[in-house]
Amino acid sequence: MTLFGDPTLWLPATFAALMGLSILIYVVLDGFDLGVGLLSPLATESERDRMVASIGPFWDANETWLVLAIGLLLVAFPTAHGQILSTLYLPVAVMLVGLILRGVAFEFRVKAPITQKRNWDWAFFAGSALASLSQGYMLGAYVLGLAPGPLTWAFAALTAVFLTVAYSFIGATWLIYKAEGALQKKAVAWARGGIWGLLGGLAAVSIASPIASARIFEKWFSFPEIVLLAPMPLGFALIAALLVLALRRLPTSDDSWAWFPFVATVALFCLAFVGLAYSFYPYVVPDQLTIYEAAAAPESLAIILAGTVFVLPVILGYTALAYTIFRGKAGLLSYD
Repeated sequence: MTLFGDPTLWLPATFAALMGLSILIYVVLDGFDLGVGLLSPLATESERDRMVASIGPFWDANETWLVLAIGLLLVAFPTAHGQILSTLYLPVAVMLVGLILRGVAFEFRVKAPITQKRNWDWAFFAGSALASLSQGYMLGAYVLGLAPGPLTWAFAALTAVFLTVAYSFIGATWLIYKAEGALQKKAVAWARGGIWGLLGGLAAVSIASPIASARIFEKWFSFPEIVLLAPMPLGFALIAALLVLALRRLPTSDDSWAWFPFVATVALFCLAFVGLAYSFYPYVVPDQLTIYEAAAAPESLAIILAGTVFVLPVILGYTALAYTIFRGKAGLLSYD
């Protein structure tokens, strides 16, 4: 345990990094398939089938990262797990209901009688909306330190809307990459309409964080931090500008650069997440509980780390394998 120094320092930091990585991967991967569900009512029946086919091989495995993140929070930071989930009990319950409804609808819309298919399509949309809105609400409440009160509730509700828009946007960029023909053109139009909501939501969270916490304000705007952090907003602005320009020129006749909007959106998500992680470190519960105070005993963390070293590469491996095998344009979804 002393291989990398004091185990009471490097073990909590390691698990915080692993948990953060799991959350980021979940937001990106399950974000786009939730976004596809959010966009499904805007498509025709045949287009909805193609949209579902575009996420069919991935959506269930994408949720593995959420399970991993919550599992790491439970075993590595049990005190924080109890405090966070008890405060966010209702939105967590709503999220689970949404994910269950989504999973059931995903299967039943194909296997149910044709007369019931439309009902399951609406259930698929409803489950996606419940999961997205609840996750956005939890993000807003977390940014404001889980403090109860009208301000927190209002900001969390606003963040719920913005995250839902962000998910629908990354879902549209995924469809630009995976679809073709009329559906791809629709996805480009959806992305053009949603990009300003995405940028507005990320800006709202970025502005609210330093206002809500004097500690975050100091981390961002004191010298020399403000100079060292300058590449992040500049890089964000550059990627956003390139994304806007790309959407104006897509789709192309030879389908070139169809991948760019999705990759650029992933980059924006990563930059926003890194900014949040920097803002809240070393706290796992903002301004209340640090990762070092909430961490389990070093002996327990060492045992859990041994298991994680084995499990994490397996998850990464089968995720990469799935995306490699099912690369290219989406075909028709069939259970025959």
